[in-house]
Amino acid sequence: MTDATGRYLKFGRDEWADLRATTPLTLGEHDLDSLRGINESIDLDEVAAVYLPLTRLLNLYVSATQQLHRVSGEFLGTSSPKVPYIIGIAGSVAVGKSTFARILQALLARWPDHPKVDLVTTDGFLYPNKVLDERGIMNRKGFPESYDTRRLLQFLREVKSGVAVASAPLYSHVVYDIVEGQTVDVSQPDIVILEGLNVLQVGPPGAAAEFVSDYFDFSIYLDADEAHIEEWYVQRFMKLRDTIFQNPDSFFRHYADLSHDEAVDVAKLIWREINGKNLRENIAPTKSRAALLLLKGPDHRVTEVSLRRL
Repeated sequence: MTDATGRYLKFGRDEWADLRATTPLTLGEHDLDSLRGINESIDLDEVAAVYLPLTRLLNLYVSATQQLHRVSGEFLGTSSPKVPYIIGIAGSVAVGKSTFARILQALLARWPDHPKVDLVTTDGFLYPNKVLDERGIMNRKGFPESYDTRRLLQFLREVKSGVAVASAPLYSHVVYDIVEGQTVDVSQPDIVILEGLNVLQVGPPGAAAEFVSDYFDFSIYLDADEAHIEEWYVQRFMKLRDTIFQNPDSFFRHYADLSHDEAVDVAKLIWREINGKNLRENIAPTKSRAALLLLKGPDHRVTEVSLRRL
């Protein structure tokens, strides 16, 4: 662990793993099978070394926050609505955010103090394709301007105010669009995990005074060398070509019949012109705002953890 002079305390993998203490491993291999992403081979060793210390830390934070709300209510002589603890997860396309969020959700829900954990992705707050087409920004899907940030902020306000049900639009990765008339409903959970590319973004000087991250109690950024992320993206694209892209309803059905070399070239082009550019311009610059940084090596395993000092 580094000294206390910087903003973050840095831990090597083994140092971080030691902070698990006696936290039990509550997931089995069968559980992991249903939680892994399409191009990730995460194992129980990774869960034990990286996720268990994190869930121990988060359990302590959540318990302290819940106690703070109780004390505040006692002081004011009021009965406050249940206020969920919100965790934001940010990082590039293909860095493993979705798998990370699902495993974190499953582990946190097994703690007795906060059994109800909901997961919401910011994909549902993308503008519908029709709107993106009208604005001429379909090729910038995933960039900050492609999101209905006002709707996302409204959702977070509802969640934090303790409303009975807060609804988020549903997004389909098959049709690559918002599913009209369908929602993801959040009903007063103990914890909400919000996962997305730009959740730590604050905007340019003079922008709105309210940001998505204002509603976070804790934030995590998944980091890796860009060359590794690009490689993971290409690998994922190749697997999608053989699976989801084969679906007749897939927005990317036209990629399904590409040859191996053609598919690699297309994936690299998409990375170069869209995802890599978004990472460098909008996503990576926000990582210093996260409470926790997880640095991945070329095999997707976390090699270093940085925890921001309180």
